[in-house]
This record gives sequence, structure tokens and C-alpha cells, in this order.
Amino acid sequence: MKKILSEDEKYMKEALKEANKAYKLGEVPIGCVIVYEGKIIGRGYNRRNTDKTTLAHAEISAIKKASKIVGDWRLEGCTLYVTLEPCQMCSGAIIQARIDRVVMGSMNPKAGCAGSLLNILENESFNHQAQVTRGVLKDECSEILVKFFKELRVRNKIEKAMKSNQIDF
Repeated sequence: MKKILSEDEKYMKEALKEANKAYKLGEVPIGCVIVYEGKIIGRGYNRRNTDKTTLAHAEISAIKKASKIVGDWRLEGCTLYVTLEPCQMCSGAIIQARIDRVVMGSMNPKAGCAGSLLNILENESFNHQAQVTRGVLKDECSEILVKFFKELRVRNKIEKAMKSNQIDF
């Protein structure tokens, strides 16, 4: 029997598709989609190394695209789905964009600013807060990250071994 996906699961699957694009580029696999009135209006995935900029996070890319579609910097009425808890930069951008709701897959205990290290999204000191839902498709979102970092460690080990065995002529 086929499992019926909730709306949050359906859109998180779309964010995971974006994360897979990053994975194929050798980037940390983080993906994001922004939904307005039942339609995806922004997509993004991590491209920091590819684009050589700290600003190329999945959320920032999706916010830029969604703003272009809406024709405004304000993304009120939108829900942002992201596979990994946003960092401080992305959490700030989400608040600045006035996004109403954020749905996350995995938490990020080393850099997350939506509940792990800080909680920028629900901080009542700001003039806007986002409603936050955590843990949607958490296992799938975590799995792609774990796989990526295991492979990265193996690649780094091989590269290091190859460099140490090189002979200069």
C-alpha cells in the first residue's frame, strides 16, 4: 500500500531533489523550495564551492528566485522548505523576507540558527517571526548528508595518500 504524503512531506521531497543537485556537483547536499498558494516559486541548492561565494546557500538562491517571481522582496504567505536547519545568514534572510513559515528536515547542531545554536526565526525581539516545523523527512534529509560526508572523508584520505607518495623529479 502506497503511503500518502502530507503537504510538508511532498514539498520536502522537492527540497531533497534540490539537495541531490548539490550532491552531484560535490557540494554539501542542502536543498530548498519556497511555496506560495500551493505552487513552488523558488528553488535552490548549495553552490558555495561551485560559485566561489559564501552567499550561494540553498535558501538565499530560493529567496532570490521567489522574490523575482513575486516581484517583491516581501515573501509573506510563503513557506520555505529546507533539508537542513538554516545558518545565521539564511535565518536572517528568511526573517528579512517576511517568510511566514519554515519547514526543516535535519537539525544542524554545529551551525543551526533555527533552534540549535540560536533561534533567529522565532526570536520575538525581531519585528517578524516565522512559524517553524522541525523534523519533516528527517531521516532522508540526514541520510544524504551522512553519505556525502563519509564519501568526502574517503576522497580526502585518498588525495592525502596520493600527495604523500608523489616524488619530485
